[in-house]
Amino acid sequence: MKFFDTMADKGFSPLNSNCIRALTDKLNDRRKQGALEVEKMCRDFASRGEKLLIERMFRVLKDLASSTNPNYRKGGLIGLAAMAIGLGVESKNYVHDLMEPILRTLCDHDSRVRYYGSEACYNVVKILREECLVLFCELFDALSQITADPEPTVRKGSETLDRLVKDIVSESESFKLESFIPLLRERMYTLDPFARQFIVSWVQFLQDVPHFNVVKYLPELLDGLLRILEDSNPEIRTMCSNVLQDFLNEIRDTSRIDFSALVNILLVRTHASEEAVQYTALSWLKEFVNLAGSGSLLLHSAALLSAILPRLADSSSTNGDEGVPDAPSSPALLINIREVARTLNYSLMQLLTMDDQDLQDIIGAETDQGPTGSSRQSQVFDFTSIIEVLKNELNKTSTTSVKLAILNWFQHLLSKVPGKVIPRVEEDILPVLVDCLKDSCDKVTLNVYEVLALIFANTSDPQGGGGGGGTSSQLSRNSSLLGENTISEKFFRQSIHLIIQLFAQDLAFLERRGSFIITNLCIRMNSEDVFRSLSEILRNHEDIFFAQKMVQTLNLILLTSTELHELRSLLRDLRTDESCSLFCCLYRTWCHSPVATVSLCLLTKNYKHASRLVVLMGDLEVTVQFLIEIDQLVQLVESPIFAYLRLDLLDTTRNADLVKCLYGFLMLLPQSEAFHSLRKRLQCVPNLRIFENERREITDSPTQPDMDFDQLLQHFLKIQEKHRKSEKLRIIQRYDSHIERPSG
Repeated sequence: MKFFDTMADKGFSPLNSNCIRALTDKLNDRRKQGALEVEKMCRDFASRGEKLLIERMFRVLKDLASSTNPNYRKGGLIGLAAMAIGLGVESKNYVHDLMEPILRTLCDHDSRVRYYGSEACYNVVKILREECLVLFCELFDALSQITADPEPTVRKGSETLDRLVKDIVSESESFKLESFIPLLRERMYTLDPFARQFIVSWVQFLQDVPHFNVVKYLPELLDGLLRILEDSNPEIRTMCSNVLQDFLNEIRDTSRIDFSALVNILLVRTHASEEAVQYTALSWLKEFVNLAGSGSLLLHSAALLSAILPRLADSSSTNGDEGVPDAPSSPALLINIREVARTLNYSLMQLLTMDDQDLQDIIGAETDQGPTGSSRQSQVFDFTSIIEVLKNELNKTSTTSVKLAILNWFQHLLSKVPGKVIPRVEEDILPVLVDCLKDSCDKVTLNVYEVLALIFANTSDPQGGGGGGGTSSQLSRNSSLLGENTISEKFFRQSIHLIIQLFAQDLAFLERRGSFIITNLCIRMNSEDVFRSLSEILRNHEDIFFAQKMVQTLNLILLTSTELHELRSLLRDLRTDESCSLFCCLYRTWCHSPVATVSLCLLTKNYKHASRLVVLMGDLEVTVQFLIEIDQLVQLVESPIFAYLRLDLLDTTRNADLVKCLYGFLMLLPQSEAFHSLRKRLQCVPNLRIFENERREITDSPTQPDMDFDQLLQHFLKIQEKHRKSEKLRIIQRYDSHIERPSG
């Protein structure tokens, strides 16, 4: 009572104490009675033009609406709504007085106050209609907050108010969409599901109003919509997906849209963790290829490629780095993503089949006319960014299907625009290509060799090459890359060096994949070049233990691979400078393995030298590994490849050293299965008088006279001495490490 008397004393008329007491009562019915009195007074004041009294009434109700007592705030709200009803059409003169205090209560800490605020706002807006749009941004901001209110009654009240505001906006011809879009875009980044649903409903509403050209503002809205598409609520995702589809349909019907801005947004969202967003972004990009023509995507080709390639992964892939989320995935959606990515990949690849002039013409047409028709500076298409993306993706991917797609890209570029690719081969392309050989899939390895063959074919010109647009078939297996001083020779030697580095880093990989990699390299390249280059690099390799393992692998390939028949035939006929040079080159490297050296001599029919080497083996340390190698060689003697050697045993007069060599192996071997096999073979040799009359002259194997076997023998002894010292050093190091290891 004292409060109301004080108000009256202070001159807060025209409201009397009974009216204010009714407005602020706890009971809703009493507040309604007070509101009816306020409405009646306002109507009377408005009819008489008593503006001063109306302003005083506003002042009193605003004070109530900002009171610390929630009942007073409720009374102020219901009183303001009653004033709007009482003022009728005159309320347009008091928009700020009516709306602002009500909007402030929509974020009140008391949920009942917020509810009464939404109710009062509805009543006021219903009276003001289009006049309320002067405060539309403030109204929308408050509305977006109560839409996400934790109290269901407040949310329900916001829905009624939302429908009313949309009706008013749809009927208004003065609504400024360009002023509203920034606020709408800002609110899109909320994480609250109710607020997201509210935002999407407004975008959908704007699409449905004929005189609103919302698609014009799509570059400002697209990113937010794609983020909302990530929501876990299926209903929200469906709403957002429908909105996006409507936008895409509108784009199909319009001739002017800023495709470049949209492409930039879509490219970013292709890397989203949510598959639905990935699929939508890729689908839009695929649609843009058809809608906007080649030029719209050409300048974005590098970014587009980086978005496409990870999406080409098989649905079975679970590698998070490849763009596949760790959460359970929809197999059907992953398949759709992969199919869209394949279509885009093919379209982009076909686009880059054009010659330079056509590419520049497309870029010029795209950049000269932007979405506003303004002139832009012409740009030049740069393949460097494409190659950089391919290199980076090949480096980081572990998915076979993605690797195959990238290798296909390299083949495509080398076939169509080799001049753009060759300058990047040495530093960027060759290292990642060779690194792909570590993949367990044979198809990847074979595709790597196809790319290498194209590189060599396009650089085989002594003048430098790089513009021939050659194909892998143009590089014959019989055509040598060495000795021509070409760029292809440089790249070939670099490739071999990188392959050796690959094996040196992982000896288990050498044992597991070495034979397949080297054999297929020989199939697609000149086998003589391959073995010569490998030999030259291994000869002085700093790790002689690795060199020994590598020589043993190469020797086994040379002796057993049916694909190397021509190379073996060349080595068996040492009558030309070429064959003798190859033999000497291999011999100096094969010296890392005594048994391999002997097998090379047997292969080339240098039986006398082989016999001398076997005698020297008595001075070497006979290890288990050494005996295993002899055992393997004895088994190879029984193979079809050494059929000529077994036939040479029939002529003991000319090939006595061969028999002595085999007998030497027999003496070195323990009485194992290989021992008995070799003994039975030697029992079949006729006229065993090979140790008689050692001074008689025996014709050596048919070789050129300038082959200095004494020098080769000294080289063999030198290499074996290096191995002996290296083994001694390893033993000392192992012993020292054992001594230094703390006990217990």
